[in-house]
Amino acid sequence: MHDIKSIRDNPAAFDAALKRRGLAPLSASLLAIDERRRAAILASEQAQARRNAASKEIGESKKAKDDARANKLMAEVAELKTTMPELELTAKTADEDLATELSAIPNLPLDEVPDGLDEHSNVQRHVYGKVRNYAFTPKPHDDLGGALGYMDFEAAAKLSGARFVVLKKGLARLERAIGQFMLDLHTNEHGYTEINPPLLVRNEVMFGTGQLPKFEDDQFWAIKGELLATPDGRLLTDRLGLIPTAEVSLTNLVRESIVDEKELPMRLTALTPCFRAEAGAAGRDTRGMIRQHQFTKVELVSITTPEASIDEHERMLSCAEEVLKRLDLHYRVMTLCSGDMGFSAQKTYDIEVWMPGQGEGGAYREISSCSVCGDFQARRMDARSRGPDGKPRFVHTLNGSGTAVGRALIAVMETYQQEDGSIAVPAVLQPYMGGLKVIERDK
Repeated sequence: MHDIKSIRDNPAAFDAALKRRGLAPLSASLLAIDERRRAAILASEQAQARRNAASKEIGESKKAKDDARANKLMAEVAELKTTMPELELTAKTADEDLATELSAIPNLPLDEVPDGLDEHSNVQRHVYGKVRNYAFTPKPHDDLGGALGYMDFEAAAKLSGARFVVLKKGLARLERAIGQFMLDLHTNEHGYTEINPPLLVRNEVMFGTGQLPKFEDDQFWAIKGELLATPDGRLLTDRLGLIPTAEVSLTNLVRESIVDEKELPMRLTALTPCFRAEAGAAGRDTRGMIRQHQFTKVELVSITTPEASIDEHERMLSCAEEVLKRLDLHYRVMTLCSGDMGFSAQKTYDIEVWMPGQGEGGAYREISSCSVCGDFQARRMDARSRGPDGKPRFVHTLNGSGTAVGRALIAVMETYQQEDGSIAVPAVLQPYMGGLKVIERDK
């Protein structure tokens, strides 16, 4: 959520930042609503002040036995009692109109974010490792999993439809092992606190991290009771949303609160299922496990002071990278351009892991996205901290995948595949696999 005062103070800078996001100028329309809102609030406050003053004058007039003046003042107060509710409603409506408009505007990019409208303008930051050479043609993960008999998309389709999968035996255990390894790394070595959060959350929680109102159709909803809609399209129902990422639950743990800055940075992690109704562009990456409606992910969230958030972003990136380094996977880090960042982000790094089975010559696929959001989410959540001066201020929030477990599974399968179709288990995962070194088809 944006601060209207900041927009009012520098509308040109706001519009210039929106242009970098590929959006048209909005400051003029926002300030027009704000002017109407401020005028309505002023009129309501003046009416209240006049009512209070007139009520006091009535007593003085009666004390002075000036009945004519007292009667005139009582008539004025009676009229104010009639008009004040309308003035208050006008002010409230204007305030809601402004909040509605502001809530749909994405965060503004930091100055160092490269300009561009889509992924083609993203900038490579650095690369780790090298492409592996194989004495055979690497297969995609779905062919490998199908041949092993441990990855079943048809069974999942019977249960749930497209973009679901049933993992069995060695692959089911391997996915579990990857998630446990990531959690242990982040909690034992990177200083994150493990959280087991709810998977179902309320509307205002989805709003806090930016899923609502813009991305309502991208979520899965659990409806309790009848679904009703107001004339302006808002939904009135007792419903809960399935989290698209644990970022939603973890970040909102500080909603509507003032934390002591001695508690910051607050670093949280969780391993959860995630649910997305629209998992990517239509017709894109529909094969295999690349884009699923249900997937598992280890999430990293940091709550910091404004002064520490940029350094925390770099730290979070290094924590996510360490996962892939320990797995000995080849990857690159991309700085996303202004037009390719998520709704709530000021700056984003994507980690793209190399998957040798993705088409001829392989391909890079996103496995982690680490973003700093400034106070954008904190304003939506009313999450603040109290510093040494005792004054509350909005915290800064960050989130990142540490990493996507399903995509890590795919990357391990394709990278560690052997010519006979078996999968070598990376050394760091073998303790989580009971010492198993190779996943192969039952004989």
